Amino acid sequence: MSLITKKEKSIDTFFLGIVIALVVFGLIMFLSASFGVLAKDQAKFSGILFNQIALGLIGGSFAMWVAYKIPYEFWRKYAFYLFIAGIILIALVFVPGLGFSHGGATRWLSFGPLSFQPVEFLKIAFIIYFSAWIAWIKPKENIDHVKKIVIPFVILFGIVTAILVQQPDTKSLILLMSTGMVMMFVAKIPYKYIAGLMLIGVLVFSLVVAFKPYVRERVQTFLDPSHDPRGASFQLNQAQIAIGAGGVWGRGLGQGIQKFTYLPEPQGDSIFAVIGEELGFVGSFITILLYVLFALRGLRIASRSPDTFSRLLVTGLVIILTAQSFLNIASISGLFPLTGVPLVFISHGGTSLLFALFSVGIILNISKRQVSQN
Repeated sequence: MSLITKKEKSIDTFFLGIVIALVVFGLIMFLSASFGVLAKDQAKFSGILFNQIALGLIGGSFAMWVAYKIPYEFWRKYAFYLFIAGIILIALVFVPGLGFSHGGATRWLSFGPLSFQPVEFLKIAFIIYFSAWIAWIKPKENIDHVKKIVIPFVILFGIVTAILVQQPDTKSLILLMSTGMVMMFVAKIPYKYIAGLMLIGVLVFSLVVAFKPYVRERVQTFLDPSHDPRGASFQLNQAQIAIGAGGVWGRGLGQGIQKFTYLPEPQGDSIFAVIGEELGFVGSFITILLYVLFALRGLRIASRSPDTFSRLLVTGLVIILTAQSFLNIASISGLFPLTGVPLVFISHGGTSLLFALFSVGIILNISKRQVSQN
């Protein structure tokens, strides 16, 4: 016979240790990869470094501490307002004077020397609200899954899609859709409804590919890396050259060559290629292993969470962070079309690091309340 006991005072130190290892390793690799920017533009390097340290590392550490201190029930109580705030924030990028564009995309808000990407907040708000919605509906008997869960999810996702497609930000749509599917699976929603939503997701992505030339070009590049080698395929080809040049042990930390001349955004979404070149197969394997451990330990916390809301919340946060990381690794390795998502905890993106650590704080708070079977 199994007994259920509650652990209320100690956090999951193993999970926290994995996060610390990723953040420290990420800072080292970020600095190494940024030397390529320093060699070309000192002012740009200073701006990137300030954003990563001030907003990402310092701001993120504070956000993690705050999220850890707040009881997780708070997020359920204010879930709807958080989601509305997320929608308003991503809409503000289209307001002249607030939003600004980079690389053909309008995804950022500017606050003096700091830039803020509101979709990172929206991801968390979406997960919190969807977790609260399912937790509210699930206990009711004889519920109509289509009316109470599937249709609300389609409406929520439709609102988000309408805004993100205009930015454009296809990668966030993929991440949110995938995370929502996993959360419904964990909530034991009948498979036929999840399969139906997956078909809708495939249809939406097909329409985006058909009507958005930049997405279609990335799919072409994925299918044929030799297509437009000096244009659309340039980043992928250079990334694969960097990874291949690293061999088993790599050129050595800081000794990479591709980051100085060839790799676009070496401190950003190309940073895994820098890891491959400088630390080789061994360094790449250890990086992937850390993310696997992060996912497994996070899902263990989810499985021992005290109620439906906390279980879905931890699952959603762990899945979206892990999926984003592996999406980056897969795309830069040529296993998936290029997405431009940052490598969580490692690559440049102050907002990404801020909200990743904020998510970790929520998970750590719930880990204090996890139950175990003896």
